[in-house]
Amino acid sequence: MVKKLLTGLIVGSLLAVLVTACGIRDASTIAVPTVHMGATGFIQDAITLQKGEVLALVDDSVSPHQIENGRWVNGVARPAIDPGAPPVNQVFNGYDSAEVGPFRAAGTFRYHCAIHQEMNLTVIVT
Repeated sequence: MVKKLLTGLIVGSLLAVLVTACGIRDASTIAVPTVHMGATGFIQDAITLQKGEVLALVDDSVSPHQIENGRWVNGVARPAIDPGAPPVNQVFNGYDSAEVGPFRAAGTFRYHCAIHQEMNLTVIVT
């Protein structure tokens, strides 16, 4: 009787170790890199990501934004898609969010808000 109980305990423990070792994770607990937007600008103007990551853009204000590839230079919008950059043309109507990516290539990618002058974001992917 003791042998059966001990054997059952050992087998159960081994199964628990195997399941844990498989690396099963709840995807909802994985943090997504995030950049927040205020009324007329990005809260941070640069972020570094790893290849394969997705970027969450969050509009924390009532202000609309239209995020596109490119950047503002001396008051002039310069739309352009950097080689390897995920294309973006995302409208935010206030208090909403969207994801950009995944970023599959290493490099420096530039995004801007077509509505707000000098609202630039640089995404560096390593």
